[in-house]
Amino acid sequence: MPWTREDMAKRAAQELEDGMYVNLGIGIPTLVANHIPDGVEVTLQSENGMLGMGPFPYEGEEDPDLINAGKQTITELPHTAFFDSATSFAMIRGGKINMAILGAMEVAENGDLANWMIPGKLVKGMGGAMDLVAGVKKIVVITDHTSKSGAPKLIKECTLPLTGTGVVNRIITDLGVFDVVEGGLEIKEMAPDVTREEIYEKTEAKIVN
Repeated sequence: MPWTREDMAKRAAQELEDGMYVNLGIGIPTLVANHIPDGVEVTLQSENGMLGMGPFPYEGEEDPDLINAGKQTITELPHTAFFDSATSFAMIRGGKINMAILGAMEVAENGDLANWMIPGKLVKGMGGAMDLVAGVKKIVVITDHTSKSGAPKLIKECTLPLTGTGVVNRIITDLGVFDVVEGGLEIKEMAPDVTREEIYEKTEAKIVN
């Protein structure tokens, strides 16, 4: 069975290491906050000016003043700090964030990432995506392996406007875990009962192992 979105988020949470500062992108990545492994202390950073985000609130306990970059309500922690977005982006651009976990529309076999717009569709801007992929040490992408129409999202070359070139290190999809290596993508792990044949069929990018 392919992984569900919660499964993908839980698998991505295994990438977290004690003491990391981590930025979570909009969409599936926000679910990672609910799956941080026991014993692992990480500090979640949001580009809208918050360091030390807590998990999503329980129903009825939402505070409309506490939101992440995706405008979802979140909670604060005893050590949470608030600041302006200029300071937040200085952290990102200054290389202070260890990892960013982002969504994607397309990922190329060389690590190029397209995740901020589809031409012809209304978009408010790229948010912090371009700064994140340029300033963060490790980029992990979570995305469905194919689009709603069944088209591959792991492809030879991105066709959508790029967020960054050669920036992706690891990709987690509903079919498995893939690393960007020289010459293409390497399969590191497969979801339960997913076969290599299914991955080959649904992947346009070159698989090197």
